[in-house]
Amino acid sequence: MINDPRGSAMTRRGFAKKSILSAAAAAGATWFDIPRLLADGPSETMKKYGGFPMGLQSYSLRAFGVDGALEKTAALGLHHIEFFRAHYPIIPDPKRVAEMNAKLKKHDISISSHGVQSFKGDHQENRKMFEFAKMAGIKNISANPTAEAFESLDRLVKEFDIRIAIHNHGPGALYDKPSDVWKAVAGYDRRIGFCADLGHYIRSGVDPVEVTYTLGDRLYGVHLKDFDQMKKKAHGVIIGQGHLDVVGVFRALKKIGFPADGALSLEYEENPNDPIADIKACLEVAAESAQKVASE
Repeated sequence: MINDPRGSAMTRRGFAKKSILSAAAAAGATWFDIPRLLADGPSETMKKYGGFPMGLQSYSLRAFGVDGALEKTAALGLHHIEFFRAHYPIIPDPKRVAEMNAKLKKHDISISSHGVQSFKGDHQENRKMFEFAKMAGIKNISANPTAEAFESLDRLVKEFDIRIAIHNHGPGALYDKPSDVWKAVAGYDRRIGFCADLGHYIRSGVDPVEVTYTLGDRLYGVHLKDFDQMKKKAHGVIIGQGHLDVVGVFRALKKIGFPADGALSLEYEENPNDPIADIKACLEVAAESAQKVASE
């Protein structure tokens, strides 16, 4: 066994797979440049989703504690999770991180991202999130930074080599349109990029496929989500039943070269106390769409 410095343990084969994946990602590889045998997840899962690193935003399981969320994520056949704060509080304590690593290892799950995190102009306060992320092995932080936060974030992404992925929150929010996030990141390190919540873009009247192309190679996170109407007050639906062209989104992700260590997360906000049947339905649509694009 090899002892991981963050408190977890893994087999030599698992360590080798993670090392190769990390090196490939650092070289700019996408999920389509890495043999599935070496991908960070079981081959059957990779095959099901056409080579895409399909995961779940744990907010979808917010009615359950972290143990329940991990159990249900594993039962859904997923091996990537994007944590929200209630499931994984931002506490840079090596003991707590080691405990979470043990839970993740038990279910064969890795963390794709964490958020959505607020950032302001306080550099030392911002640094705490990066210290936690580094300790926990988190590569991507989905974020909602204020304008005064960017100078601090620019320094921190360089120091820690951790990405910031700016999240849109829909009509009236700070980053409503793609032009808002592009304007915000202008002149800053390219590790400050985007997390596209496609459902919120629908609510903002923005086409999800078009925005995926527009955000391009600075797109580090995606929330797969669908709504029945392209307006602020809309109802969440199974993906593909509203205004989300699921095949088109996967095709766009393949075209832009979505990164090997990016965060692709289904986020289903409806029916929080009993969401599993709906989440399964969403995942079946995602799998069918991803396989179609992979075969093109």
